[in-house]
Amino acid sequence: MAKGNEWQTLLYPKTTTAIQTVAQQIVNCPYHGMTKRLYLQGKVLELMALQLAPFLAEEVGMQPSPRLKSTTIARIYHAKEILLSRLENPPSILELAQMVGVSDRTLLRGFRELFNTTVLGYLTKKRLEQAQQWLQQGDDRTIKKVANLLGYTNPVHFAAAFKRQFGITPSECMLGKKSVRR
Repeated sequence: MAKGNEWQTLLYPKTTTAIQTVAQQIVNCPYHGMTKRLYLQGKVLELMALQLAPFLAEEVGMQPSPRLKSTTIARIYHAKEILLSRLENPPSILELAQMVGVSDRTLLRGFRELFNTTVLGYLTKKRLEQAQQWLQQGDDRTIKKVANLLGYTNPVHFAAAFKRQFGITPSECMLGKKSVRR
């Protein structure tokens, strides 16, 4: 895959927010035993995919969709990185689109095409994954505090979304029950 003297890029690829997040999830693995092993194997595969994605995208011309230009795709990925870095206080869709230099319509369409989800769906999923980590850490964070940290003003709405995502309530998560679905 390396072209000429690009071996250095292969050894030291750019570290994105998504890569940092996965690396932190690996370090702070909340599981033990066989569950820990499965979790870590999945995270390692996710990390490999994130690191290989730019090289593979370059190989295929970064054109998964004929309707999106490569510059637009890069901007949509940048928007995803911004969302990951600002889970607690994300920008509005219009603000996010302006930050990355595309229209809000292009952002919404691009997110759907590239990630098979909406911007809000992606943000909600990532927020709930962060909540699950915090709740499993067992520190002094209450369910209400976790909900507030992630931008939920109503803990009941947070609990309902959490149960839809993981199949257990936030309090069951705090007690150490494993999630039903991922």
